[in-house]
Amino acid sequence: MAVCVAVIGKDNSPKYILCLNPNQELQFHYRVHTSLDVVEEKLKTTGDRDVRELYIGQLYSTEEHKIFGYVTNTRIKFIVVVESSSTSLRDNEVRMMFRNLHAAYTDVVCNPFYIPGDPITSKNFDNTVRRIVSGN
Repeated sequence: MAVCVAVIGKDNSPKYILCLNPNQELQFHYRVHTSLDVVEEKLKTTGDRDVRELYIGQLYSTEEHKIFGYVTNTRIKFIVVVESSSTSLRDNEVRMMFRNLHAAYTDVVCNPFYIPGDPITSKNFDNTVRRIVSGN
């Protein structure tokens, strides 16, 4: 389903990035960081938005990819990049990917040995993201 998943801190520093194809990793880093400008713009324009709605939706698309965003109440940003050719992907499926990602992130942050702000190195989190990327 997804070809790249990123967790970005509230200071826009990457906490975790997984790309399906390591040869295109630099391209996906660029797309993720480009999408952060769109996320910040959407957060500014929707200042009175419902705080329970964390899903931002599609940020932008290119010929090859669609980029979706999700922001937690603590301003942690989740970015998911999917291929444009996957036309069978519905909005509910993208929301489910973000819910699973958010739940896995919550488990990482609740770990007493995790230092907030550090990169995410949890094997359980990595396994969850790999399941999201593979579509299982």
